[in-house]
Amino acid sequence: MKKIDSRKNLYVALCGLMLIFCICGYYLLAPVSKADTTQYIYIDTNDTPDSVIAKIQPFSSMIGRTTLNMLIRHSSYDKDVRTGRYAIEPGDGAISVFRRLKNGHQTSMNLVIPEVRTMDRLASVLSHKLMLDSATIAEALTSEETCRKMGYDTCTIAAMFVPNTYDVYWNMSIDDLLERMQKEHDRFWQGDREAKAARIQLTPNEVATIASIIDEETANNAEKPMIAGMYLNRLKAGMPLQADPTIKFALKDFELKRIYHKLLDIDSPYNTYRYEGLPPGPIKIASIKGIDAVLNHIEHEYLYMCAKEDFSGSHNFAQNYQEHLKNAAKYAKALNERGIK
Repeated sequence: MKKIDSRKNLYVALCGLMLIFCICGYYLLAPVSKADTTQYIYIDTNDTPDSVIAKIQPFSSMIGRTTLNMLIRHSSYDKDVRTGRYAIEPGDGAISVFRRLKNGHQTSMNLVIPEVRTMDRLASVLSHKLMLDSATIAEALTSEETCRKMGYDTCTIAAMFVPNTYDVYWNMSIDDLLERMQKEHDRFWQGDREAKAARIQLTPNEVATIASIIDEETANNAEKPMIAGMYLNRLKAGMPLQADPTIKFALKDFELKRIYHKLLDIDSPYNTYRYEGLPPGPIKIASIKGIDAVLNHIEHEYLYMCAKEDFSGSHNFAQNYQEHLKNAAKYAKALNERGIK
């Protein structure tokens, strides 16, 4: 009789344990998200356990959120809240999400480097994509010491950035960002591009500088190698580049439609009407198409160009100044007829 009672008690105890395990498993494996698609939360240095739960709340199920909150409260998570971008997939259980947050297993993201004109603008764009604030990025890009450490100065640092899409972590530091961009720059240039630059006796920074001017001259990628050939002809001949986009950069007025003669007196190293040779650095982050246009430029004898009077985005090219004046007159007439000041 005692043996039967003992077995019965053991059976009841086992059933009780199984029930407890099932209940715990139900809660621990309960999906945190009630959404049908992947959700992302961004945890920064100011976040606390409460704010993390608050960020999850809008798309979370009550059971999953409650369990996750319990796991966070009864752990040391509050002592080390890991920053980062975390993906929460449909079906991810509370224990799985908790472990991810606790161990800092964040999800990488695509970072697009844009073809912007100024480093202030780059800082602003990147600050909307990364945990870094714009002031931190701008300070680094305008610091002579930081730029020198990367092998540049504050005028040439734009040449380090290659506009492309990169797989990064949202909470990367400013040092990590700059080091990654330098590695991507070196990877982009090594091999064929570096050899082509050497053949035309230009450094990657100088190629990027010419490319940046060409990018501002036209959006017509097919014509860029032609324009590159013209600027290289001017450099070889010792002529000023006389590139209108550099005047806009010097004035920091990128909305100018026409460059009048009175604007050409500005005393700036970026004034390529006043100073021969290349400006101190790129006037924007040069496009890959622009860079490759310089490296694969068309060889010809043209020294002048002027936008076509049909506003097609293409240019009329000329070998001598007299021919150029005729092209310029046609374009000026078209501007006047359209009332473009």
